[in-house]
Amino acid sequence: MKLGKIIPFALLFIAACSSPEIPYGQSLTLSREVLADKIRGGWFGQTIGCTYGGPTEFKHKGGLIPDSQPIPWYDDYIYDTFIEDPGLYDDVYMDLTFLEVIAKHGLETSSDTYANAFAEAEYKLWHANQCARYNILNGIKPAGHWKNNPHADDIDFQIEADFIGMLYPGMPNAAAALCDTVGHIMNYGDGWYGGVYTAAMYTLAYVCEDIPAVVTEALKTIPEGSGFKDCIQCVIDEWKKHPKDWKKCWFEVNKSFADEIGCPDGVWNGLNIDAKLNAAYVVIGLLYGNGDFEKTMEISTRCGQDSDCNPASAAGILGVMYGYSAIPDKWKPGAEKIANLDFPYTKLSLNSCCEVNMTLIKDAVCAAGGQILDGNCIITVQKPVAVRLEQSFEGLKVADKKVLKRRFNNSTTLDFKGTGVVVEGAVVQTGHSSHPYVAEIEASLDGKVVETFKMPHDYIIRKYDVFSLYGIEAGSHTLTLKVLNPSPDFVIEAKNMVIYDNK
Repeated sequence: MKLGKIIPFALLFIAACSSPEIPYGQSLTLSREVLADKIRGGWFGQTIGCTYGGPTEFKHKGGLIPDSQPIPWYDDYIYDTFIEDPGLYDDVYMDLTFLEVIAKHGLETSSDTYANAFAEAEYKLWHANQCARYNILNGIKPAGHWKNNPHADDIDFQIEADFIGMLYPGMPNAAAALCDTVGHIMNYGDGWYGGVYTAAMYTLAYVCEDIPAVVTEALKTIPEGSGFKDCIQCVIDEWKKHPKDWKKCWFEVNKSFADEIGCPDGVWNGLNIDAKLNAAYVVIGLLYGNGDFEKTMEISTRCGQDSDCNPASAAGILGVMYGYSAIPDKWKPGAEKIANLDFPYTKLSLNSCCEVNMTLIKDAVCAAGGQILDGNCIITVQKPVAVRLEQSFEGLKVADKKVLKRRFNNSTTLDFKGTGVVVEGAVVQTGHSSHPYVAEIEASLDGKVVETFKMPHDYIIRKYDVFSLYGIEAGSHTLTLKVLNPSPDFVIEAKNMVIYDNK
């Protein structure tokens, strides 16, 4: 038993998992007390991990956080962060949004119900989530597909799939089915796989305490031929070669998988918000942390990039594996202090979401073929099966990235040579108008109108990138962006242009 504390509740396993072999096909029973402890461990662990890594989020892009740089912590740290920086917890309140949807509409609700719930919420979003929100509000489907969403491979669904894994103890295939419904709202390809894999690790953490087994077996949900699987397999292979040197593992993984293709912010930049690389940092923390709660969070954090979300996932998985009772007391005071405070933009607190999770897990388990008897959860452990193969930006390579720094409120013309293009930018207010402005823009390629779209100035419903188009005939092209309703108080700022070509 790791985490430095013995769990006081006994797992009522008919066949216990104390070895690397997960008892697939066997019946296991988790008592109500153990289930409640694991659920609490998952939600509190995720919140602790998110807070722990918050100060360094995307401040170390492409490099390790030095050992000499301290990571702050004190008893009220979570409480102070929760009050002063509630936006940090986007990877928690997005989970809670979806949990509220299930509580209200049931497990069989449509993807549109999930989509509308977060698209119409008042909280801030970024990357694939914000692209999907814009697409949903403007009737663009599928909202997460890479041809409609340049951030399709980003980390978004990966950091929101915790709740799915926590609904299906020992049932990775049932979790993958719900991932299909929810994950494609905002992601595709590797971005979707990040959520499938994370959820699978949570499901297996309920029934096995062998971290390498959980990491390795969960990867069986990801199909061969995907970059995501190759990346995580690289972590596992390097861990086997260098079990004491996580930095060596980090270096080898980054050497092969750190180049961004999709997210235009990260192309030819140190930033990498790609799901597979950040999932690799979660797994590095789990494998090299060896069950130690603090060490696991620290390693996942010091890997850099999305350094709040990665320790959040790692700590959440450990919390489910060992239970809340096994989390060292050092990490609990601040979490307990906010336990009854609703997360921003939701009606759920840590305590109430644990209760909702406990209630919903009964429906989820029964729907997946298990049963609840005298308050205990009886399941048949599922052997992971790979989901279908899908790839974003297939056959494309980055040909160029141009700095534009161009502002216009009439029209602008951009020349490029390639088969795809993304123009980064936003609506910028330059005057004193108090009226909400939504720019209407006409995009023409080589003199032919290809799209007319809206760009709200409102940050909550903004269009994340000005324009994107893939699958263009190879060659030289001219893109013209024309504002149909110019305002003297607003301009369109085109910051950068990423150009793609066929491999």
